[in-house]
Amino acid sequence: MTPFLVAIAGGSGSGKSVLTLAIATALGPGRVVTLAHDRYYRDRRDLLPIERSRLNYDVPDALDQALFREHLAALRLGQPIVPPEYCFVTHRRDGWGTPIAPTEIVLIEGILLLHDPEIRDAFDLRIFVDAPDSVRLRRRIARDTSERGRTPDAVIAQCRGTVFPAHTRYVEPTKARADLVLLNAGRLDPVVEVATAVIRAQCARRRGGHDIARAA
Repeated sequence: MTPFLVAIAGGSGSGKSVLTLAIATALGPGRVVTLAHDRYYRDRRDLLPIERSRLNYDVPDALDQALFREHLAALRLGQPIVPPEYCFVTHRRDGWGTPIAPTEIVLIEGILLLHDPEIRDAFDLRIFVDAPDSVRLRRRIARDTSERGRTPDAVIAQCRGTVFPAHTRYVEPTKARADLVLLNAGRLDPVVEVATAVIRAQCARRRGGHDIARAA
């Protein structure tokens, strides 16, 4: 059976990564694999470090969309992929990661998954994770200071200068393209429960359709 591809989109700091892992756990081991769209950021090794730090990483052109489309097509065909490894500290591609073989369900998360029509239409289910700007900023500060070696002031400046304007221009409009919009500003459990129930229902419906087709 063709893998069931789920896009988990939404703004930076909306909690997509945490939600994706929680959904994968709820659906059960061996049934799900996950992939992050931000592993496909362009390799910026041709630029000086100071030049890399000034780039806007929240716009469509920041991503290697051609490679991502190629890998997405392979996953739909049930073929394994080898995604790139990306370093968010140096803004460089650090080789290639562990191969990912698609299972019954593939969860892919990223801020711009619903922006490109070709990419958006490749998914069986499109989820948009929403959260207020204040919540997203708080989460960005916590993540970037602990994982990416940045100061709170630097994170705030980046969010005000590029992240939030890009969100308004490129990310927020894609909410209208989602099949399901989830508010993720409080307890995670209810959000996971809703998302998991929808995924299970759609997978069961598709399995039933295949069973009917075979029986006919």
